[in-house]
Amino acid sequence: MTISTQAQNILTQIADKNTKLGDLRTIAKEVKKDHVLAMELWASKRVLARQLAILIMDKKQLTEEVVDTLIHDIEPHREKAKLHLIDWLFANQLAKDKKTIAMIESWQHSKSSLKRRTYYYYQARLRWMGQTPPPNSEELLSTIEKNIETEEPEVQWMMNFTAGQIGIFQEKYRARCIALGERTGLYKDEMVAKNCTPSYLPQLIAIQVEKEKQRKRL
Repeated sequence: MTISTQAQNILTQIADKNTKLGDLRTIAKEVKKDHVLAMELWASKRVLARQLAILIMDKKQLTEEVVDTLIHDIEPHREKAKLHLIDWLFANQLAKDKKTIAMIESWQHSKSSLKRRTYYYYQARLRWMGQTPPPNSEELLSTIEKNIETEEPEVQWMMNFTAGQIGIFQEKYRARCIALGERTGLYKDEMVAKNCTPSYLPQLIAIQVEKEKQRKRL
């Protein structure tokens, strides 16, 4: 595939292993929106190039067919890069348009584990971003309780995170979410870096609830 001089120049700029996300955002700010360039960068199959491509895509061109292709292309990446790319795509594009949000809302039972992960990421985000909790928490939590232990690891983690957000922001479900963590034991023995919040639900919920209380006092 022959690519433009602009794409070649950008690929050269971000080839260095020391390139940071801030560098990508700086380039994206200069480029603004350029879907053709984004697809050229995406075609390189490089992780950094794909991260940059996501930043400059035109969300109006993200049809279901295009999104399916992007997710298919993400699948072969190594685990860490794969999860970063799908979450980056959600946060920077899919979460910002009613059309793509409607797609995500249909992905709960998708055959694609990355689509299911994105569905739960969206549900978690609704809770920490919104003033009024969504009305589907009972049904959602019941599904998580039933399926979390048999889900794919990338979906399981996001399900757990979503249960955490329900427990943090909806007090009536808090004990139930804590009990879920105690029952499954998921992430109980996980090593957590200093100043990072653990994923084990009883700890996650307790820490974040206290932070919320402190925030409201300010």
